[in-house]
Amino acid sequence: MTDAVATDGPPPPVSEGVGVSDRFQRTRVPALPTVLFADASEDYRSMARDALLEGRNVTDMRTVGDGGALLAYLRRAGATEGAVTPTPALIVIDAQLPGAPGNSELIRALKADPKHRRIPVVVLGQDDAPDTVASYYDAGANTYIVKPVTFLALVRLMKVFTSYWLETAELPPGQAT
Repeated sequence: MTDAVATDGPPPPVSEGVGVSDRFQRTRVPALPTVLFADASEDYRSMARDALLEGRNVTDMRTVGDGGALLAYLRRAGATEGAVTPTPALIVIDAQLPGAPGNSELIRALKADPKHRRIPVVVLGQDDAPDTVASYYDAGANTYIVKPVTFLALVRLMKVFTSYWLETAELPPGQAT
């Protein structure tokens, strides 16, 4: 009696052929949609990351702390194949984000750039004053929401807008996902 060995096929030919690493480099693992979350508070950014995980959305979250860092991130985003700064599918911005440009000018700067103008932008504001809300929509924001202050409210909000913008909404062709 001989020992039986399970194989998945005949052994590879002796001649030089495509190596495992070559095949691995050609395979394309689908990228997770990236959310770029901009807030001055490191604690709030951490809470948002935890809220996204709690909501169990399969999403990559990147964070920045001011308007300049957000624009710097976007300049590097998708620069090379396999970039460590993937192009976001959704940008969430605190309305009171410091740095230049700030406030609604940051939204205008994003929407003026042909590479980024189709990325949905959600603004988290401090109040629901009609003039404030209108100024962000006039600047090009896709959604304005009063910023949640509790973790549970943030979890619910993250579920809602990631589900809507990343799974439900039909975005224009060529949109990063």
